[in-house]
Amino acid sequence: MTKRLFAIISFCFATLCLSFAQESPTPTVSPTPEQTASTSPTRNVRLSFVPPPMEGTISLGIFDANGKLVRVLDREAKIDSFEVDADSLNTTWDGKNDAGEDFPPGKYRARGYLVAEMKAEDVGKAAAPPPADSPDHISVKLVTNPLVSDTRSVVDLGVGFDAKGSFVKTMDGLPLRSVSEKPNLVRIFITKKTDKAAEVWQDDGSGFEQFRVPNIDKMMAFDCGDFELK
Repeated sequence: MTKRLFAIISFCFATLCLSFAQESPTPTVSPTPEQTASTSPTRNVRLSFVPPPMEGTISLGIFDANGKLVRVLDREAKIDSFEVDADSLNTTWDGKNDAGEDFPPGKYRARGYLVAEMKAEDVGKAAAPPPADSPDHISVKLVTNPLVSDTRSVVDLGVGFDAKGSFVKTMDGLPLRSVSEKPNLVRIFITKKTDKAAEVWQDDGSGFEQFRVPNIDKMMAFDCGDFELK
């Protein structure tokens, strides 16, 4: 973490502690010249947030009024990939989904997680498949974020896969941490080994391969708040 970013976090933490206020910065909509000069305006929503005081990467999602994930805005992003302001990190959303389609005007919310290092260890071919009654998720206790008033203390985690490989995700679909880069997977499971570690079982059609994911509990939630998409 850079000295400048550490100073930002330290300043914000001290300010919030002194004021006993734990409010997330309110996102603002920043109009662009295209919005006044074009009949098909470019909609850029500026999102600002104080980074949780922990080393790691950031996954940030856009959610609609029903709490459904509609856009993965950042996935395992390094903190220095964001625009750094005097007291926050900033990014923008163009009002589109991952396929480049416009979303209708309305209220949306941006929230995410800072996830510490949890590099998966390849244990090798599993001697047996995961238990038949394995749940589709595990519950993990979050590290409390002292900078915000978010009281979420537990998150339900599952696993998914795409063309790039497998990953740990929230149950509403936000990818948090890559597990492997193995392609052509057909099924995947997660089980809890301890309060601080999980096991991922993935199958490419030739049998299950097993991964151990340590530090599964080392993550903090943050919330950018609600905003209006015009």
